[in-house]
Amino acid sequence: MSLPLGFTASPADLLRTTPGFSLSEVATNAAPGFSGKKHDGAAALAVRAPILAQLQEQLFAESRFSGKRSILLVLQAMDTAGKGGIVGHVVGSVDPQGVQLKAFKAPTDEEKAHDFLWRIRPAVPSPGMFGVFDRSHYEDVLIHRVHGWADADELERRYTAINDFETELAAAGTTVVKVMLNVSPDEQLERLTARLHDPTKYWKYSPTDLDERGYWSDYMDAYQKMFEKTSTPTAPWYVVPADKKWYARLAVQEILIETLAGMNLQWPAAHFDVGHERARLKDA
Repeated sequence: MSLPLGFTASPADLLRTTPGFSLSEVATNAAPGFSGKKHDGAAALAVRAPILAQLQEQLFAESRFSGKRSILLVLQAMDTAGKGGIVGHVVGSVDPQGVQLKAFKAPTDEEKAHDFLWRIRPAVPSPGMFGVFDRSHYEDVLIHRVHGWADADELERRYTAINDFETELAAAGTTVVKVMLNVSPDEQLERLTARLHDPTKYWKYSPTDLDERGYWSDYMDAYQKMFEKTSTPTAPWYVVPADKKWYARLAVQEILIETLAGMNLQWPAAHFDVGHERARLKDA
């Protein structure tokens, strides 16, 4: 597969975590593998959008004829990192009838009464669907680790349960793409400040965002442990620099394109006599 315009290397290869990966050594304001500037990135995003849309349509079409495959994009990040922008500018370029979006909030009392994966399983994309988790089951090993809501033994159980769960998904035909949008504390502060200076953005602001910011280093440690425990050949993690929103969107788009292209999707063959139907049209 040839590289898209502006890329000097595959972002999927550059951003996939590997053994020995260290989050603290990753620049949040970089644009790995891309030689252009912001306007070049915006242009590339627009050029590649129809390609992603076609691949998604092929996935959807395949399922209309007994296909079992689907894709699940898992988005994790600190607040303001741009998850909504990925949903709007990347996932938003495909046919919405083929998208299953689930934004996981704080669990309800009923959900807390069950194992942490209980509320996750029903949201898994069905065959042919492009699933998106805006936050996910990983909250239960991130925020719980940071705030001490789960002890070390329970966290280890959850890491194992997550790996088993994602292995089950893969066996059932769901390809899992896990993306951590890596924003810096300085950039987050700018974005939070901007929200408080724009009445149209007040709805995006939550006082808890500022509270959680005080645990930044603890969250980074929790993310590091998460990568070490749950980045597997079946479901690897991609750490995408997110200080430049345009690059994060472009990189995630390209990771999705590479993943879907690697599935070797095909248009379903006609289940009728094409010549006969063309002849009938002439008389219609």
